Amino acid sequence: MDRLNYHHLRYFREVAREGHLTRAAVRLNLSQSALSAQIRQLEDRLGHALFERRGRQLILTEAGRIALDHAERIFGAGEELLGVLGDGAGRARPLRVGALSTLSRNFQLQFLRPVLATDDEPLPLALISGSASVLLPRLAGLALDVVLSTEPHDAVHYPGLHAQHIAAQPVALVGRASRVAGRSADWLLANQPVILPTESSIRTGFDAYCARMGITPSIVAEVDDMAMVRLLARQDVGVALAPRVVLEDEIAAGLIMQAPGDLGIVERFYAITAVRDFPHPAMARLIAAAAINP
Repeated sequence: MDRLNYHHLRYFREVAREGHLTRAAVRLNLSQSALSAQIRQLEDRLGHALFERRGRQLILTEAGRIALDHAERIFGAGEELLGVLGDGAGRARPLRVGALSTLSRNFQLQFLRPVLATDDEPLPLALISGSASVLLPRLAGLALDVVLSTEPHDAVHYPGLHAQHIAAQPVALVGRASRVAGRSADWLLANQPVILPTESSIRTGFDAYCARMGITPSIVAEVDDMAMVRLLARQDVGVALAPRVVLEDEIAAGLIMQAPGDLGIVERFYAITAVRDFPHPAMARLIAAAAINP
């Protein structure tokens, strides 16, 4: 099969950006007739007209818009490649962050804050959420730079990955002041409906605490998404068991309050990375800013 001529694609991109053959020819240091011939060859190769003429303007057809979208991504990837392996003068390499879909959005924001609060050129970000079974193979295949998780990975299945414990958050009982004010955590667990996340370390600690204290809680909702735990607590469906970071904005605003007492339950956070020769330059800064002494 004939290969795509990337010179033709570059010429097409310039014409599409200018919307005018003559101006694009001047920018490319080509004659107008030579540039026109290059565009026709690309159209013949793709089998579609890429422009329609309206007066002196060249307007992209639908096929032309599709071709331009691909051209931008192709040449953008080339600039990114130069930035990673070349002279460093290419386009800034996007930071690709995977996070468990159940992970607190507030925690994700805290982790990324060092690269968000900067006077330098903004760092392109690609944020992907999903299950560990989806994210870890992508990380192992170097399609992600890091995966944020509440558990370390299975080192047997992914020996090329490394999990670093970067944070720990005490898990507390939180809810509307009308439910929580003046009441202990034990009383709330025994007398109020409980919103319980299904995250394994929290659930294990919760079950052990209730068994130790002889409490039989009334669980009104079991939720696999911390964002939904947050919303249910705000809607006063019950008291919620969650790391403080999940509801820190609501606590600061006085919408939610934390019950007194230490449940002895801690949620741990991990940054899982792949062993690679060319890690993203921002990763060392992020890990250093987030890292704790476990």
